[in-house]
Amino acid sequence: MPLFKLKDVSSLALQPGDKQEAEVEGIEGGKVLLLNAGGKISAMGPKCTHYGAPLVKGVLTKGGRLTCPWHGACFNGQTGDIENAPALDALPVFKIVEKDDGIYIEGEEATIKAAKRKPNFKCGLSGGALADKVVVVGGGSGAIGAIEGLREKGFTGPITMITNEGYLPIDRTKLSKALITDHTKIQWRDEEWFKSGSVDIVHDEVVDVDLVNKAVITKNKEKYIYSKLILATGGSPRNLPVQGFKVLENIFLLRTVHDAKKIVDAIGDKGKKIVIIGSSFIGMEVANATAADNDVTVVGQESVPLERVLGKEVGAGLQKLLEGKGVKFHMSAGVDKAEPSGSNASKVGSVHLKDGTKLDADLVVLGVGVAPSTGYLKENKIVRLEADGSLKTDENFSVVGLKDVYAIGDIASYPYHGPGGQGNYTRIEHWNVAQNQGRVVAHHIVNPSLKSDFFTPIFWSALTGQLRYCGNSMHGWDELVLQGNPGEGKFVAYYCKGETVVAMASMAVDPAMAKTAELMKLGAMPSKSELKGGLDILSVPLPA
Repeated sequence: MPLFKLKDVSSLALQPGDKQEAEVEGIEGGKVLLLNAGGKISAMGPKCTHYGAPLVKGVLTKGGRLTCPWHGACFNGQTGDIENAPALDALPVFKIVEKDDGIYIEGEEATIKAAKRKPNFKCGLSGGALADKVVVVGGGSGAIGAIEGLREKGFTGPITMITNEGYLPIDRTKLSKALITDHTKIQWRDEEWFKSGSVDIVHDEVVDVDLVNKAVITKNKEKYIYSKLILATGGSPRNLPVQGFKVLENIFLLRTVHDAKKIVDAIGDKGKKIVIIGSSFIGMEVANATAADNDVTVVGQESVPLERVLGKEVGAGLQKLLEGKGVKFHMSAGVDKAEPSGSNASKVGSVHLKDGTKLDADLVVLGVGVAPSTGYLKENKIVRLEADGSLKTDENFSVVGLKDVYAIGDIASYPYHGPGGQGNYTRIEHWNVAQNQGRVVAHHIVNPSLKSDFFTPIFWSALTGQLRYCGNSMHGWDELVLQGNPGEGKFVAYYCKGETVVAMASMAVDPAMAKTAELMKLGAMPSKSELKGGLDILSVPLPA
């Protein structure tokens, strides 16, 4: 194995929790991250395998848990293995060799340059394992988290994934942020990858589950037997139950690549009048993605965008940032109807608000929330759906009252034990959360006696700048501690319930969110009073 010298590194005097980036001599652009993880010095890939964030700017606990500064992906600081979504590839680890003239690493040039390694996934099925068959319904974030987690943890039985989207799992977050229309550009893994792990991909739609005979029934009248069933069917975007919205063309929902392509085709050569109904994350991200070349108007029921999640001060600041890109807002507004175009009666021509305002529209995009996609279970005599259409689960995401059935992602209401949660049942519609839930299920299937490990919910959004968020405020907050100015695109906002910080949002202050998420996980988050006193979260030491 070739040896490569590290530039300007003469010793390995790193304390637990310390890290530094080093250049690799003889390899153009080659770098490694040196870190002390729980007392062991390691050299590994320097970039997060999700979107390439520099891990030297991330958060490393004294025990050796390394968190990306951008989107919360976590790696084991000794092995490089994945510990939390959204990264799917692990970090390569290189042997360190100390010589008289300096510090060297042992490794292949291609691996050092790539700065990532594929996790354990290959699996050739053996006859003895065929009794343990896992069927995954859905093809999103939760599904790929479960499938990759199963193989990583040594599950050797057959796995079948049934998806109705028409393509392999994608990075769905890119749809609203960038309106990507080619699924291959945002596809996580190719067909060969799934074949290598003996994962059977079925492009069909599940219409029922026979819980007595442990079988899934599809639209094409196929039956798939399971020993363990993972339901990961995600959410269905809501339509507006008002005049015109279900009959006129050029009114779009956004959930799939097919939806994004319809929107992009309708925009065509740009310069279109786009009306976006809904001022939460999907609507705001589409506004941000289309504002540069079009006339974009956002209609929202709240007094400011994102008020329900982020509050008035932060929402008003984000509105100001988007207004700077030319986006117009009609807030505290209700939609009365959509009227057809004068030149083409089959297409939308305008949206009318309840106060009488008429908004001309070449196309309309709806971002008014999603509902749990559990329609295939509504007539099932054994399954009990919650009032919102979700399935109640335990901490391992086993569906309450059902044997060998799990639910993850947008369809799961689970006991939330994060700050302010107190074990209350909570449904969280975040990409990271679904993938981490999939990993929890995989670990539970492989080792049912294993206690599930709490993960802090994380999401991010593209709203002129990168907004980062962790925690959960669905069970209420009563005070906001704001450091910085949202209207200038640089701030940290702490959402507090009493003295407890239940959630935080930040922009342009990395790795504040990653640090907060780790402190929440460790039960070491500072109090509201400390933060009101001006405490900088980045200065707070992580407990041993």
